[in-house]
Amino acid sequence: MSATIAAIDLGASSGRVITARVDVDRLEITGIHRFPNRSVRVGGTLHWDVLGLYGDVLDGLRRVEAPRLDSVGIDSWAVDYGLLDHAGRLIGNPVHYRDDRTARVVDDVHRRVPPDRLYQVNGLQFLPFNTLYQLAAEPFLDRAATMLLIPDLISYWLTGERGAERTNASTTGLYDAARGAWSTELIEALSFPARIFPGLRAPGTPAGRIHADAGVFTGTPVTTVASHDTASAVAAIPATGPDVAYISCGTWSLAGVEIDAPILTEAGRAANFTNETGVDGAIRYLRNVMGLWLLSESLRSWGMNSADLDVLIERAAELPPLRSVIDPNDPVFLPPGDMPSRIARFCERTGQPVPVGRPEVVRCVLDSLALGHRNAIEQALALSGRRADVIHIVGGGAQNRLLCQLTADATGLPVVAGPVEATALGSVGVQARALGLIPDLASLRSLIGTTQTLHHYEPTGSTTPWAGRI
Repeated sequence: MSATIAAIDLGASSGRVITARVDVDRLEITGIHRFPNRSVRVGGTLHWDVLGLYGDVLDGLRRVEAPRLDSVGIDSWAVDYGLLDHAGRLIGNPVHYRDDRTARVVDDVHRRVPPDRLYQVNGLQFLPFNTLYQLAAEPFLDRAATMLLIPDLISYWLTGERGAERTNASTTGLYDAARGAWSTELIEALSFPARIFPGLRAPGTPAGRIHADAGVFTGTPVTTVASHDTASAVAAIPATGPDVAYISCGTWSLAGVEIDAPILTEAGRAANFTNETGVDGAIRYLRNVMGLWLLSESLRSWGMNSADLDVLIERAAELPPLRSVIDPNDPVFLPPGDMPSRIARFCERTGQPVPVGRPEVVRCVLDSLALGHRNAIEQALALSGRRADVIHIVGGGAQNRLLCQLTADATGLPVVAGPVEATALGSVGVQARALGLIPDLASLRSLIGTTQTLHHYEPTGSTTPWAGRI
């Protein structure tokens, strides 16, 4: 038995529609349609062009040449949402998490629910753009009947069915990490209308069927996948044993370990570690590190594109390491804008040499990300009591050979890089399991390990120069 499956993967900078042919010993993916995900600033607010994204999703499905699809799954970045009115109509374009609207509400949220109590319930690291802060800044809650996170919104437009997938719901700050349910305590304390939070769905369960209005593959089942892109990516880590750490590396680097139950300690909160739900109820215990956003914004400032990056990385590899490093998570680097100038100002402010020239900026960014990876992995292991023999890097960052090598050097651990399309593969795998083609998560990871291209990096030199840096 084999199946043809579609994965709709919406990232913060681009989206793609991918198809896969799957059977018990085969997993072949084909890119069908790739498209940019552009933000739009209107009236001083940064929005997503979510209707444009939906149009691209439909265009991608129309380009699928297979006579039928056995399943479709949808994932995206976390925390952002659309509001529907009582007739199911979208109330305004969703606001981008990099918009600064939440700055004015954080203190009020923390007066209502102190940060330590928030962590005891939701287990999330503090990020000022998490959904609960966005909802606290939301002017249209009184008009809303339903809040749908981005993949659930796309699924609703395809099927007409509303629901909230658990791995993405767990990133909102309004999900009880220990109970695995919406937190009535936090929802009531923050005066959010309970009606807007739809029923929860688990990965692998039905999400409806594509209705005729979509105009493509009418009647095809839509399967709930791990709709938070990192949850799908972690499901696709080709791990062969339990002692592994991971980095899902793209716009953000999500670095941590997989555990069985949330760790809701004060030490975890102080270290800004998060407990997010994964496939089969596993917990992704991790910390966000500002990732390749630093490079993509630098390229945009220079008027370059990703095709120009390889040459810059080659030149950066020839430069001495750790000449200048930044804290990737400094709030100054969060908004869009002139990234190289902000990097220069950070180095000047901290008494370090200011990078001169584009290769030096790239080297500064990659050294800093490797340090961020080292610090996050070390703390994840210490706080969880786990050990790691290897680090798996999945996602777009797995293609950055210099970053993978620097991460191995900084941590002193071997790195296995790949698959690049981990998120889509995780989505496909959950769908294949729902169709009865793959028995369990371990089998999916084994299949990915034998069918996808992986690269191996061994540490070189001592980790001592990396210790104690920013």
